[in-house]
Amino acid sequence: MSPKQVVFKKISKDKSVGVYMGRRDFVDRVGSVDPVDGVLLVDPEQLKGKKAYASLSCVFRYGRDDTDVMGISFKREIYMATRQIYPPLQDKEQGILTKVQDKLLRKLGDNAYPFFFEFPDNLPCSVGIQPSPKDSGKYCAVQFEVKAFCAESQNAKVRKRSTVCLTIRKVQYAPEQLGPAPCVQTTRDFLMSDKPLHMEANLEKQTYYHGEPINLSVKIRNDSNKNVKNIIVSVEQIANVVLYSNDSYNETVATEDSGDSVDSGAKLDKVYTLLPLMANNRKKHGIALDGKLKHEDTNLASSSIIKEGVLKEVLGIMVSYRIVVKLIVGGIMGTSEVGVELPFQLMHPKPEAGIIIYELEDEVVFEEFKRTYLKGMAEDEDEGNVSPAEN
Repeated sequence: MSPKQVVFKKISKDKSVGVYMGRRDFVDRVGSVDPVDGVLLVDPEQLKGKKAYASLSCVFRYGRDDTDVMGISFKREIYMATRQIYPPLQDKEQGILTKVQDKLLRKLGDNAYPFFFEFPDNLPCSVGIQPSPKDSGKYCAVQFEVKAFCAESQNAKVRKRSTVCLTIRKVQYAPEQLGPAPCVQTTRDFLMSDKPLHMEANLEKQTYYHGEPINLSVKIRNDSNKNVKNIIVSVEQIANVVLYSNDSYNETVATEDSGDSVDSGAKLDKVYTLLPLMANNRKKHGIALDGKLKHEDTNLASSSIIKEGVLKEVLGIMVSYRIVVKLIVGGIMGTSEVGVELPFQLMHPKPEAGIIIYELEDEVVFEEFKRTYLKGMAEDEDEGNVSPAEN
């Protein structure tokens, strides 16, 4: 039995245009970004003399379905590129095709035409802020979309039935060159204590992958006359909305209230394990998530990596992580806190060879990143008829 290739397809309601793409995730490698490639299938009879266009857009959304009760738009277009695909402006044979496009063109026939877009190097990655259950219709997100439509001209009014939109994601993987493992030390002197309290905390590495346990080593030497009553370790996610304002969300995504104590003159050397997961934060408002494709699960947002020279203000939502170690110290005058912070990166691992393509005579096999579809979700009319098309 020959291998199967999965292709995402989406057809407009009037069957005039359809989009076929081999993937929906495109990787930002900081120095370069994967180009967006696909094929547009047209029905000349349904077009009725109109032209067919394809566009790539990046939009920042903030508000309820783009508009509030006063009719004010909460949608800002960061980038838009539109190209005429049919009638073609150049011969299909003259263009440079990807292997995916070449295979699709041979499969779909003479009414299929390739399209190709390149991301500018200053666009943000796909990320959104999780709304509270009461605000399920509100969005704060950076989203990318491929759209195909037919119209008399590029600026003419477009019928919804003649339009098809496919949400894609721009994602980042962990860098190949990793930085040093975070390590921090602090010494605290107390009133009426001749000697201090010393704490050291360190991680095994700088970058962790989604779903990977984080081992935190904590060493305490308590030479003071105070007693450490409790040790609390946590992972905090910081999301700064930098595009339109200076809003900041600081949320704890994993924590351990250990109950460990260190008496005066005692020592502690212990490893704490933390596991920040989306599954444990589904009901928490203000959590930043990687861009979500409808009907598919997602994860906590990956750490933002900025290309040198790009202004932070145009990157939409900046995400970072840190581990906080907090000691609760008792004393005659009440309790006090001693704390340290260790910044780290939380990202997806880079696939061994990205999207691997094998050529077997006339067949192609794709191995790509897979996500699990969420069950029990109703079909969304705006998303349309997305379906996997087997080769």
